[in-house]
Amino acid sequence: MVTRRDVLKSVAVGTAAFALSQLPGMGCGPGEVEEKVEEVEKPHEVEVEKPHEVEVEKPHEVEKVEKVYLPQEAMARLRKGNQRYVSMNRLSDPGVGPKARAPLTKGQWPYTTILCCSDSRVPPELIFDEGLGCLFIVRVAGNILTPPLLGSIEYASMHSTSRLIMVMGHESCGAVGAAVHVAEHPGTKETPGIDNIVNCLMPAVLKARKETGYHGKELVEAAARENVRMVVKQIADESQPLRKMQDRGELKIVGGYYSLTTGMVDIWV
Repeated sequence: MVTRRDVLKSVAVGTAAFALSQLPGMGCGPGEVEEKVEEVEKPHEVEVEKPHEVEVEKPHEVEKVEKVYLPQEAMARLRKGNQRYVSMNRLSDPGVGPKARAPLTKGQWPYTTILCCSDSRVPPELIFDEGLGCLFIVRVAGNILTPPLLGSIEYASMHSTSRLIMVMGHESCGAVGAAVHVAEHPGTKETPGIDNIVNCLMPAVLKARKETGYHGKELVEAAARENVRMVVKQIADESQPLRKMQDRGELKIVGGYYSLTTGMVDIWV
């Protein structure tokens, strides 16, 4: 039996349900429930820094230069270099920096051999405005010739690229001056080493004095030039391989005379 209390209870429950259905988000019909999808935060993407790419410098590729200058080409180059020196229009870098030194670790390719005096006022590389590896220099007081010096000259032409040999004397040569002094003051003695140099120069001094009649400073200059001529001939006479190369036109042996006053080199063909 349904009592009055049960009826009232049913009514109260229905009324409460209706009231709740009118509240936002509490309804049960389609579209009335607001789905709240919790947005899941994505994991933080950490940007990994790539390893620093170090640019490795490639080894310097050295180009082997082995140009062989003909004798006339070599003389022309020497003259141009000397002109730059005299006019003080020298190259800012004639070839002495790192780029010039790198190929020289592989070998040398000189275009001219110069037999000249040890005098500190006569540096061939400066006089001809040249860099490293261009000139094969053989230096000795009075630019005389001895077997070891001849061997050095032979090496540069027979086993390297030098096809021009120049014997270069110079103004006010002290070694020639010493020989002239001995010639004019017989009995003068020096050390064995200096005496040896004087003896090598004496034939040029005596010949110049006989042909010119000069003495003193004038004889020094005449004897220095005569010594150049005699050594040029001596090289060809004493070295058969070099003489044959010269006869075939592959090599030229010339003389030169450097003026301390003007800076010019007079090349004798």
